[in-house]
Amino acid sequence: MKLFQQSSAVTSASQPPEADEYQGGMLGIAWLNPDLSWLFVMRVLRSLAQGYLGIILPLYLAILGYNAVALGTLLAVSAIAAAVVSTLTGVLADRFGRKTFIVIISLMFAVGGFGFAFARTFFWLTVFAAIGSIGRGGALAGGAWGPFYPAVQALVAEQTSHYNRTSVFGAFSFVGVVAGAIGSLLAGLPAVAKHSIGLPELHTYRALFIFSGVLAAAMAVAVIPVRERSAARDSANAGGDNMQGAQDPPAPDDRRLGLSAQSWRLVIRFMITNATNGLAIGMLGPVVVYWFYRRFGASSADLAEVFFIINFASSIPYLAAGRIALTFGSVRSVVVTRAISTGLLLGVVMMPTFGLAAAVYGIRALFNMLSIPVRQSYLMGVIDPAERSTASGFASFPSQVTSSVGPYLAGYFMEHLALALPLEFAAVMQGLNTLLYWIFFRDVYPPEETGDGAGR
Repeated sequence: MKLFQQSSAVTSASQPPEADEYQGGMLGIAWLNPDLSWLFVMRVLRSLAQGYLGIILPLYLAILGYNAVALGTLLAVSAIAAAVVSTLTGVLADRFGRKTFIVIISLMFAVGGFGFAFARTFFWLTVFAAIGSIGRGGALAGGAWGPFYPAVQALVAEQTSHYNRTSVFGAFSFVGVVAGAIGSLLAGLPAVAKHSIGLPELHTYRALFIFSGVLAAAMAVAVIPVRERSAARDSANAGGDNMQGAQDPPAPDDRRLGLSAQSWRLVIRFMITNATNGLAIGMLGPVVVYWFYRRFGASSADLAEVFFIINFASSIPYLAAGRIALTFGSVRSVVVTRAISTGLLLGVVMMPTFGLAAAVYGIRALFNMLSIPVRQSYLMGVIDPAERSTASGFASFPSQVTSSVGPYLAGYFMEHLALALPLEFAAVMQGLNTLLYWIFFRDVYPPEETGDGAGR
């Protein structure tokens, strides 16, 4: 089958480039430099907070007396706000500096966390959830960056070579998921505190929201030392060969909304595929936690333990993401892993017990999350370096929009149609996403798969 056949271009690219690609580096890792180290710190802080926020948010709202529709409404508003911020970040970060937007949005996260802890009405809960992007990413949030994702994605990509880029994104996903796993354990604190010292769960939940604000403020501090190169100079260094068959980088005047015609042709394809993926993401996220809670009566402690195991187990393959992408090709790697995860998601709803459903969902997460760093790196590889944030912002916008609709629809489906319908619908959307990804990108190769892996 063509899907499993390896092109000669990819095979030749899997050979190591010049020896200097493997020399130096911090902690014995060739590509790790001080700037990436600070970005790793920021990644850990972000994932630590997201690891427990995705679990405690639906449980906190349930204790306050809100139903699935209210949860879906809050998540939808938060997603719409994230879509606007993410798109603006993508469009403006290439021009005004990627690091600046990361600091600003990190401070927004801090305001959202502190505000959500002290909010007492649904209106203000929704406002601060939107400001702080609370609930975005769900219980398996180690792979989630947030609305500053276009700026972070481009900032990470500029710090490494084409050949190492997917390995770097894989390492970021690894530390993110491990930190998310540790964070998910914190979601069990309300139940533990209630049974051990009699502290009301609401108090512990609010303390955790405050802690997320502290972590967000630390993120802003962590990114300040990172050195950022000029996007224009990055493009010139790339020499225009970051895309297969690309010519010299276009002059700024030849770009429309920050993108060249060639980049637009690719970005439109990403936008179409991401629209289907966003709808699937919106049907999952914290909704999965709520489904486990409603379907099996799982407690916060049960869910914290399960998602710790899932997060930790699914982090291991990330370290091999770069080698897998070079061996099989980025697009093939994404398509195969996403197809397997789609089938397993359908299997989750058929499981009769909490343990079996959690086990199948965990295996599904392993395959699904393995594709994350490959997709992140692939977009950065086929787009001109000067346009990376802009391309990421536009490419992710449809996903942000459709994911904002997903939670509300999921809540409605649960309350009025069938409890498992959101998971089943998400599987259908991810299956469509996988098919479109193969159709659109099977003949588009990043530089490391065409023998040009040493440059940026």
